[in-house]
Amino acid sequence: MKEIVRRSTKRIYLGDVPIGGAAPVSIQSMLSVKTSNLEAASNQIRQLVSAGCDIIRFSVMDQEDAKAIKELKKVSEAPLVADIHYDYHLALAAISHGIDGLRINPGNIGKVEGVQALVAAARERMIPIRIGVNSGSLPPELIQKFGVSAKAMVEAALGHVRILEDLNYDQIKVSVKASSIPLVLESYRKLSQLCEYPLHLGVTEAGTISRGSIKSAIALGILLEEGIGDTIRVSLTADPVKEIAVAKEILVSLGLKQGLSIISCPTCGRTRIDIIRLTEEVEKALEPYGDCPLSVAVMGCAVNGPGEAREADFGIAGGKNEGLLFAKGEIIKKVPETQLVSELVAMIREYLGSV
Repeated sequence: MKEIVRRSTKRIYLGDVPIGGAAPVSIQSMLSVKTSNLEAASNQIRQLVSAGCDIIRFSVMDQEDAKAIKELKKVSEAPLVADIHYDYHLALAAISHGIDGLRINPGNIGKVEGVQALVAAARERMIPIRIGVNSGSLPPELIQKFGVSAKAMVEAALGHVRILEDLNYDQIKVSVKASSIPLVLESYRKLSQLCEYPLHLGVTEAGTISRGSIKSAIALGILLEEGIGDTIRVSLTADPVKEIAVAKEILVSLGLKQGLSIISCPTCGRTRIDIIRLTEEVEKALEPYGDCPLSVAVMGCAVNGPGEAREADFGIAGGKNEGLLFAKGEIIKKVPETQLVSELVAMIREYLGSV
């Protein structure tokens, strides 16, 4: 696999997570429950961290949400980001309660004095501010001038950046999200040429698990392969934990993150085993090994399977009521169909115990 050359960006820190400056691409998600509902928010934070989420964002819509931050910090092993619109008082409250990062556009929070107060408070703890531009909420004057376009997206983002730079604050990351893949691609490409700050990638309003995963994989995959992007969120109309699985798969597939890669063949007339069920069983059984840098193949044909998946570390190839276990293309043994998954897991467990 060709090594991806990452774009050079400024290094910032969100809590103890480095972003930019060749740091690993981090994975983000967002709580789908009311922030001030401590039990629900705490449970979702634990689930996200367990799934491999590096950064967790949530809405701060009122002072009760802001007050909850202090308690949520006790629960979360990942840094927390407050998503705030228009009201700098809520941003100040979030900072006072220990937030690690902010998502707020300084041009939309009112008076100059409010921006100055926000930046002064953030500066004390070097709290990063993400400037987030969405195609659906562009300023009317930019739409009139450029339409809903990459030019308008980038101009909006850089306008917010200049406000912070004029106050000598550079703990910034930027996003320019849209639901249109071509607009996402053009916007991030243009922004990456004009901005040294780390970029947060995402397709907004991407859709359900199936549609949203496809749209996100296309857009994020293309940009990451071009070296653009320092942190990502796969936005799905689904349980936020599902976002983490898709994001990890994108990064592993591009070689930007170590992790388990499962290769499986499509069904065909030669298949004499339920390859769909078998693959699903393998995925489920190997969930505990998701961070292991291994490739595992599940093939439906015992004749060609080991050869076609010779680059896989381990694999199984099904036949009629039985199958083969193989490693690096070499057949290890033949076992009954009912034992294929358990024998595969045992072989992987033994290997991991020896390295």
